[in-house]
Amino acid sequence: MHSTRSVRRLPALATAVALAAGTLVTLAPSAHAAAGAGLPLTSVEAESATTTGTRIGPDYTQGTLASEASGRQAVRLAAGQRVEFGVPRTANALTVSYSVPDGQSGSLDVYVNGSRLATTLPVTSKYSYVDTGWIAGAKTHHFFDNARIQLGRTVQPGDTVALVATNVQVTVDVADFEQIAGAASQPAGSVSVTSRGADPSGAADSTQAFRDAIAAAQGGVVWIPPGDYRIGSALSGVQNVTLQGAGSWYSVVHSSHFIDQSGSSGNVHIKDFAVVGEVTERVDSSPDNFVNGALGPNSSVSGMWIQHLKVGLWLMGNNDNLVVENNRILDTTADGLNLNGTAKGVRVRNNFLRNQGDDSLAMWSLYGPDTNSSFENNTISQPNLANGIAIYGGTDITVKNNLISDTNALGSGIAISNQKFLDPFSPLSGTITVDGNTLVRTGAVNPNWNHPMGALRVDSYDSAVNATVNITNTTITDSPYSAFEFVSGGGRGYPTDNVTVSGATVTDTGTVVVQAETPGTVKFSNVQATKVGAAGIYNCPYPSGSGGFNLTDGGGNSGWNSTWSDCSAWPQPGQGNTDPDPGRNLAKGRPATATGSQDVYTPGKAVDGDAGSYWESTNNAFPQSLTVDLGSTQNVRRLVLKLPPLAAWEARTQSLSVLGSTDGSGYSTVVGSQGYRFDPASGNTVTVSLPSGAGLRYLRLSVTANTAWPAAQFSEVEAYLS
Repeated sequence: MHSTRSVRRLPALATAVALAAGTLVTLAPSAHAAAGAGLPLTSVEAESATTTGTRIGPDYTQGTLASEASGRQAVRLAAGQRVEFGVPRTANALTVSYSVPDGQSGSLDVYVNGSRLATTLPVTSKYSYVDTGWIAGAKTHHFFDNARIQLGRTVQPGDTVALVATNVQVTVDVADFEQIAGAASQPAGSVSVTSRGADPSGAADSTQAFRDAIAAAQGGVVWIPPGDYRIGSALSGVQNVTLQGAGSWYSVVHSSHFIDQSGSSGNVHIKDFAVVGEVTERVDSSPDNFVNGALGPNSSVSGMWIQHLKVGLWLMGNNDNLVVENNRILDTTADGLNLNGTAKGVRVRNNFLRNQGDDSLAMWSLYGPDTNSSFENNTISQPNLANGIAIYGGTDITVKNNLISDTNALGSGIAISNQKFLDPFSPLSGTITVDGNTLVRTGAVNPNWNHPMGALRVDSYDSAVNATVNITNTTITDSPYSAFEFVSGGGRGYPTDNVTVSGATVTDTGTVVVQAETPGTVKFSNVQATKVGAAGIYNCPYPSGSGGFNLTDGGGNSGWNSTWSDCSAWPQPGQGNTDPDPGRNLAKGRPATATGSQDVYTPGKAVDGDAGSYWESTNNAFPQSLTVDLGSTQNVRRLVLKLPPLAAWEARTQSLSVLGSTDGSGYSTVVGSQGYRFDPASGNTVTVSLPSGAGLRYLRLSVTANTAWPAAQFSEVEAYLS
């Protein structure tokens, strides 16, 4: 049933949510802090802007461009097309999340209030389209990238900023507007890297100059003035020093491997500059990270812009009491940050992460437990191959007040897990606190399991969950599948006990509120759900006979008391909702395929709602079939088959059978083969009755003869519930 996601990388490697004018805003009662980071930017979705381009999405299908977009929608611009944003705040700088076709590069012209800026915004596919074939279930992913520009002027609400594609197709996802301060001045007594020979033009390598400045500034500050610096080799021996820039928009270090050291005496403080790499693929044997290893105790990382690396911070060894705050980590091919065991008292807070190729934030208790550490008030968007936040083992861990949106394949918004990947591993223990988090459009289908992962997942993958897990004050909005999942991902039925869920608000969940797939006992209190897609509870522990899942009602629950009745079938999104139009044609506009087509008479013409157009199969090649995907399993009772209602179409009899499938692979006969007469005198229409209980998603018509033409022909295939 379940298979592993991958072998974990080696060391070297209650609020509410409002969407207003395409801007994600968090709203919270005064009694509880708002979820997410306090950011100096306002993000505006391209699909909410004015455009001459094409809006794509929404789409949740792994491997599609829209599925990786913020909000699962974006705007595609051909050359010459534009998208125009209303400025949401005072701003003088802009960051754009975009995608261009694989192998292509180009630029966007930028217009402010109709006037084109002299500087263009370069766009490229260089850092996108990542393949990780060794990870089970992965497809080509990481389609988007981020580019930034200073506008050279200050814009105000009411102004407009437009982006125009010039020489390449560009899909624009989101625009971040912010007001950046001027470059900071050199601190008194600091050692400037330029005084040791660093080249701010980036023409010459500055590695040795940085090393010399660090050695000269022990106990003090290394100053990185505005400029672009190239670091070709990793820095090591970094301890008892502050590395400080003039601001992340001004001091930029170009390095794919900035600090790599197995140990440090600590007191390292890295702040206020950018490190931008050239990592274009994920190679887990290479330490292509901003920090690989240890900064040592009592260190900090703040105000950094970290982009185009494999991992932002891959932390091993002694990083006790490390604080990572107020950073932006963008476009990494793997994790944003991973506490890779033995971390004590680490605080990761108020960071913004977008477009990670694995877990955005992770704790993995390898070689020793991560202890008394926390992820708090972070904003995470678009992890495209794993979870927003993942806790793999550890003791007394806190995940609090985070805002996570748009997870893609193989991931939940938050995962609390005993998946070990390697030994020695320290399972979850003590108290795991998951409080005040907001999850928007999180959860996805796991292709290895062939069923969904919930927005918030508790996973006894390799061993029972025996820690006390308290999940409180959670907001889950627009989950494409379930809200809370309890699973033993290795398929061995380890229990999830000692879990409480209280004070949750669930809105518009696609399938169920609780997806229980393993034995255990969980207490639910004050969990309120509205607009539930299929049923309140899916209670089907695996493997069969492994034990029951006991849901304890602590009171105050509402909106999810129904139970999915069929453990042999997965509920589909919206399957349990009252059909707003039970008399509709289920086949209209649905995807259609065929064994063959003649000329322009393609399968889609049989489901386009136009009886004047038609599908015609390959001629002289019976049998031929047409298949329509209805989108979910339906109890179809009646088919209406049509040919164009014109006198020029002579009467004919087509011999056909009706087949059905729930999965698109195994088909069974629903109605046996017989002849159906189409006659223009009676509208060229026939009706086929289906037996009750004929649940099918894929409807197939298999045609073996046509008395008037050597091919199968239908102008419309209509399917009805009654």
